Amino acid sequence: MKNKGFDLAPKNIVSRKLTLLLCIGCFCAGMIFTSRMSAVPEEQGVFRRATMEDGRQNLIKGDCGPRKKDGENDSKSLIGEVSKTRHAVQTLDKTISNLEMELAAARATQESMMEGSPVSEPGSKRKYLMVVGINTAFSSRKRRDSVRATWMPQGEKRRILEEKGIIMRFVIGHSATAGGILDKAIEAEDQKHGDFLRLEHVEGYLELSAKTKIYFATAVALWDAEFYVKVDDDVHVNIATLGTTLIRHRSKPRVYIGCMKSGPVLAQKGVRYHEPEHWKFGDDGNKYFRHATGQLYAISKDLATYISINQHVLHKYANEDVSLGSWFIGLDVEHIDDRRLCCGTPPDCEWKAQAGNVCVASFDWTCSGICKSVERMKKIHRRCGEGENALWSASF
Repeated sequence: MKNKGFDLAPKNIVSRKLTLLLCIGCFCAGMIFTSRMSAVPEEQGVFRRATMEDGRQNLIKGDCGPRKKDGENDSKSLIGEVSKTRHAVQTLDKTISNLEMELAAARATQESMMEGSPVSEPGSKRKYLMVVGINTAFSSRKRRDSVRATWMPQGEKRRILEEKGIIMRFVIGHSATAGGILDKAIEAEDQKHGDFLRLEHVEGYLELSAKTKIYFATAVALWDAEFYVKVDDDVHVNIATLGTTLIRHRSKPRVYIGCMKSGPVLAQKGVRYHEPEHWKFGDDGNKYFRHATGQLYAISKDLATYISINQHVLHKYANEDVSLGSWFIGLDVEHIDDRRLCCGTPPDCEWKAQAGNVCVASFDWTCSGICKSVERMKKIHRRCGEGENALWSASF
């Protein structure tokens, strides 16, 4: 170009300046555009955060009230469900108890029919005043005969007595050898007299608590009576006086009648009435709670039923009378202390009879029964008995 006569210097200078200005202008324009673009998202972010915060607050405000009300409703609903469940459980317990009673009655009836013992007819509505169970042992044949010859009616008289509402049976279980000589002897005696109640129980002195429990459970299943009595076979009893005594308490629920005592808890081994579980009653020298002496006592039907239903959980102590008393601890039971159920032998019971205060039962404390009862039972019956006509003229 220079060779042709053209001068390019000025044009180059202008072009450079123009280019520089254009670059600066573009840069400034870019800065302005960028600042505007970045401001919009920030404002939108602030708006969004504000909107979300307001929404969260509105959500919290909107949910707090209803949730509290729902919680109250849920609480009321839960209480209602618990109440319904408790009622259902109580109803179920009652139903189970009734079924257990019916099952126990069915089993006892079947066993008695198989063994030939007389029982009331199934479904019978017959009501009795009392069932008297006379506790006896395999070796006590002579004791039983002395009772049969005195205060326990036999034959037709016993049938008439049952019509008057009184059941009387000797109570015994089985020997350790089932079907052995001892059991066969009792079966032969029962065929002759028909006055036994056989229990599903293995006899033994240390098993008296278990025997007592099974007796009440079996008796309440077989006979519907107002009272259930347990008496030893070496005690003299005036049956009519016993009946009139119990009648006075027939309107009371949960009655436990006997000569109440509170003897010492014997911790020493080898002594009579030793209590292996003496530690449960406190320190050495403590006494038992009040309970009826074991020679004779009576309980009302509801207590016998209680024993029948709960027999599998009722604890057995070494002494039978203590065990019975312990089963009623904690229950709403009326303990009736009647000293006529534990009179002494003549002259004690004789003087009281002459004074018009006939004893229900007589025995010797020193022997826990009548000493030499086989030889003395007839004499005591003659001197302390209520008279033969008393039983048949009494109205129960």
